[in-house]
Amino acid sequence: MSGSVNKVILVGNVGRDPEVRRLNSGEPVCNFSLATTENWRDKGTGERKERTEWHNIVIFNENLAKIAEQYVKKGSKLYIEGQLQSRKYTDKNGQERTTTEVVLQRYRGEMTLLDGRSGGSVGSDYVAPEGGGSVSYGGSSGSGRSQQQPAGGGRGDLDDDIPF
Repeated sequence: MSGSVNKVILVGNVGRDPEVRRLNSGEPVCNFSLATTENWRDKGTGERKERTEWHNIVIFNENLAKIAEQYVKKGSKLYIEGQLQSRKYTDKNGQERTTTEVVLQRYRGEMTLLDGRSGGSVGSDYVAPEGGGSVSYGGSSGSGRSQQQPAGGGRGDLDDDIPF
């Protein structure tokens, strides 16, 4: 195989409210943690077991950062699609450390709010709608469409001239 793929898909609960900071260029960077929990029954004892993994999420996409800041809170259930990236840093004690993060880049990545009234899929080109309703996005390559649905769950006015 000549190519490679770096893609991470997580479904979990937010562990802390998103924190948004600005780069020197003024662009936002959003950070939060996401917990994924695995449950199973021990075959030997029949006892239920659970293991939780914590993932650091970093969003460099301005639109997704705004959505995360406004709608994502501790405990929110999210679907995240991004890439793994490792980086080195020096901690407060001068120790060099390495951390691995799930990163949603400027034009790549997806975040779907899975609970609450604001649920909907949010891709790289997402523009927050005015008012309520759910929003879905057809992909992260820029070719998708956003559609606001009426509160009653109907499809609204559709253009009958569309051939598909």
